Amino acid sequence: MDISLIDYQSTSAAGINLDALRSALSTQQSGLRANDFPRSGLPTWIGRVSQIDDIDLGEWQSRNNALANIGISQGTILDNIEQLKSRFNPNRIGLVMGSSTSSIDRTETAYTDLNEEGLLKPEYQQKTVHNPHAPSLYVAHLTGITGPALTINTACSSSAKVFASGARWLQSGIVDAVLVGGVDTLCLSVLHGFDSLQLVSENPCRPFDQDRDGINLGEASGFAILMRKEDAQHSTGIELLGYGESSDAYHMSHPHPDGLGAKLSMQQALKMANLNPESVDYINLHGTSSRANDRIEGQLVSMLFPKTTRCSSTKAWMGHTLGAAGITEAIIALDTIKTGIIPGSMNLSELDHDVDITIQAENVEQTVKHAMTNSFGFGGNNCSLIFGQEQGE
Repeated sequence: MDISLIDYQSTSAAGINLDALRSALSTQQSGLRANDFPRSGLPTWIGRVSQIDDIDLGEWQSRNNALANIGISQGTILDNIEQLKSRFNPNRIGLVMGSSTSSIDRTETAYTDLNEEGLLKPEYQQKTVHNPHAPSLYVAHLTGITGPALTINTACSSSAKVFASGARWLQSGIVDAVLVGGVDTLCLSVLHGFDSLQLVSENPCRPFDQDRDGINLGEASGFAILMRKEDAQHSTGIELLGYGESSDAYHMSHPHPDGLGAKLSMQQALKMANLNPESVDYINLHGTSSRANDRIEGQLVSMLFPKTTRCSSTKAWMGHTLGAAGITEAIIALDTIKTGIIPGSMNLSELDHDVDITIQAENVEQTVKHAMTNSFGFGGNNCSLIFGQEQGE
């Protein structure tokens, strides 16, 4: 596709920036903690980024916007955006964000702090915050990007799909560069909503383990800059090779029992990347640590890929970050091309007896030329991405 990655950054409980994330992954240091989210009391573990609670954004105030603020301020993302704005008109730079909660946390707070008449107080009358499009509105405000802006909400695949949308914009000539990102934060609706589905574990999650008993939830933000390869003056040496998207619409929360949509998304990504399954060195699995999700994904991967393809789920580092999971795990996957370190599936003791894939708890040092990441969301919204070394790298 000739879509180059110019820059990328990640913020989660595992690390406030890419360097910290790399350190946590290499030392297998989890960012999960016993649930201490205010007013929750749910017995579980969470991936909380406590730094966001000290940020005052005034009229833009929300935990989600605060995490976006921290995330985009890491590394050189903002510097690169400024350079692109100087090179191109700001309306030739696109913005695609993924989120599942947007700013529900702020809406929850507003309705627990009504005035004496039962109405919203002035500080909570925030049209740009109580809004599903809030992530893109805020990031556009921060960066000065004035090109097309889109917020994708397809549950847990939201911020994987931003890469596909960004690539299409570039290939069609709508923009000359795209900032793609994802941000989602913890709130009571998320924690207790997933608990009502009987999906939350009281223990640190154990993806693909025979004795796994549920998920841990977390929060994260991630950003990447995409450009057409011929227009890029510099890059990370990594490119987006292919993507696959599908929607099986089998059930609101349960994956299709045969994984039909998930299978299709992986096959589409391989076809677009013009790769055989044997060429994929590493797959960052969706691997939420739920009984059904892990079993179905594991069986699909064993059906499509050889045992030489190494796999892992990295949710034991930061939890399932929902609308930010796609970009968080895409960055982990593509960064293995840079670091040569494939993270293990932490907390894995005994592999699910119904799954036959190459997966282990320990990290592996290995040259990675092609890496895939899977994001499979509620409602059967699926996305698979494949990244590789740029030709000549």
